[in-house]
Amino acid sequence: MNSNLLINSLTIDWSKVSRESYLRKIPAISKLNYLEFSSPVTCLVGENGTGKSTLLEAMAISFGFNPEGGTENYLFSTHDSHSELWLSKGTKRPKHGFFLRSESYYNIATYDEYYNHEPTLHIKSHGEAFLTIAEQDFVPYGLYFLDEPESALSPQSQLAFLYEIYKNAEAGAQFFIATHSPILLGIPNAELLGFDGGEIHKCRYEDTSQYQVMELFINHREQVLRHILDESDE
Repeated sequence: MNSNLLINSLTIDWSKVSRESYLRKIPAISKLNYLEFSSPVTCLVGENGTGKSTLLEAMAISFGFNPEGGTENYLFSTHDSHSELWLSKGTKRPKHGFFLRSESYYNIATYDEYYNHEPTLHIKSHGEAFLTIAEQDFVPYGLYFLDEPESALSPQSQLAFLYEIYKNAEAGAQFFIATHSPILLGIPNAELLGFDGGEIHKCRYEDTSQYQVMELFINHREQVLRHILDESDE
């Protein structure tokens, strides 16, 4: 176990989880009892519906973040959720934190405007706002939960976002990222946890479907399109 991390591991005590809990309905999570982390950057990767965002949200809430995102000071909520996870903390305490999720970004921007008494995020494009959050809120020894941040970012902006993550992770911050982006999955030394197949497992970058599909499309675009379009005409 890496004691230098802000979060070392998570445990689910299923005896304390209600029979109706959504956690029991997701194959990869329903089989999970204990999960240990070894890197300051952990990427959760898998197809839609495999439980990446569900686990990320539960972890963020368990650590005290608002279910809809923001810092620990953001207390608004339009949909209550709760977590039944236990997180094992390291020897260091986070200096700052942020839970970034794209679907509740508008509420985050509104609350940020109220909190800072000036329009900071609403006057920017979606992608510019995400980069602003990375540049202003990512700090050394911070703790961050990011849910598909690439949804607002161009490939070039994803590289800038990657730089902010890497720079602060090297300085003691810790990141948990649910993502479909082959660019963000390429963060050096990141631990990749795959959710496909109904069980959480470590995987190599080159073994992720996100990398394989993108590589196939870029290198064999015409063949891939011909195959897909021919099948759709049948």
